[in-house]
Amino acid sequence: MKKLNMTKTFSQKTADVQRRWIVIDASSAPLGRVSTVVAKHLIGKYKPTYTPHVDGGDYVVVINAEKTVVTGNKETDKIYYRHSGFPGGIKDATLAEVREKFPERIIEHAVAGMLPKNKLSDGRMKRLKVYAGPEHNHAAQSPEKVEVM
Repeated sequence: MKKLNMTKTFSQKTADVQRRWIVIDASSAPLGRVSTVVAKHLIGKYKPTYTPHVDGGDYVVVINAEKTVVTGNKETDKIYYRHSGFPGGIKDATLAEVREKFPERIIEHAVAGMLPKNKLSDGRMKRLKVYAGPEHNHAAQSPEKVEVM
C-alpha cells in the first residue's frame, strides 16, 4: 500500500510571535465596525499563524475616539453602567455623557466586549492604545494605517 503524505498541524510558539503596530481612525466608520477590526487585530485572527492559545495579535492605536460614529438613538439611549462594589453603588451614564468626559472608554468598552473572556484578554487590552484626538505618541513605532470599511 502507498503511504499518505501527512502534514503536521502548525502551532505557533510564544517566541515566534511577530507584532505589528496598526493605526485605526475611529471617525471613519460606526462604532461596531471599528471595534470588530480592532478586536481582530488584537487577537491576530487574520494571520495565517493564528493559534488560539497563543497571544499573537498586534498593537492597535485608535485615534479620534471623541468623533466615534454611532447610528440611531444610541447617543441618548445607550447606557454604560459601573458599580463601586458597595450596596447601592451603581452608576450609569449615557453615551453622550461618556463621550464628553472619557471618550476613550467608548472604544475600550466595545472592544473588551468582543474579545474572548480568557487569560489572554488582559494582555490584549494592554496592547490597545486609544486617543481622543488625532495625535498619538507612537510615531517612533511607525504604525501602519488600516482602513475600516
